[in-house]
Amino acid sequence: MTLVLSASPAQLRGQLTRWLMEVSPGVYVGRVSARVREELWLLVTSNMDSGRAVMTYPTNKNEQGFVVEVHRGQWTPVDIEGMTLMKHPLTTEKGAMKAGWSRASRLRKAARRRRN
Repeated sequence: MTLVLSASPAQLRGQLTRWLMEVSPGVYVGRVSARVREELWLLVTSNMDSGRAVMTYPTNKNEQGFVVEVHRGQWTPVDIEGMTLMKHPLTTEKGAMKAGWSRASRLRKAARRRRN
């Protein structure tokens, strides 16, 4: 199992090191039973005030061989015909991608028109 945390409390990180090895700041790996994994996920989700958590673990239930769990993440796992894909959020704030021509393309077209 792999567990990735961002903005997690120090107490939670300490509790996780009882069961998993921290290989990089906020990244934990280990092999635990399904029962322990579920309890650890419950511990993580109940103690995360504002941070995010992503957990992956092996399974035989899909072709990929693993499951992705997300807590307070911007990307969400979506099952499409047995394959788990990560759905990215569509932003609607200023600066979001819009349909149509890019600014550079519009400037290039305008320059061509002036030359002709």
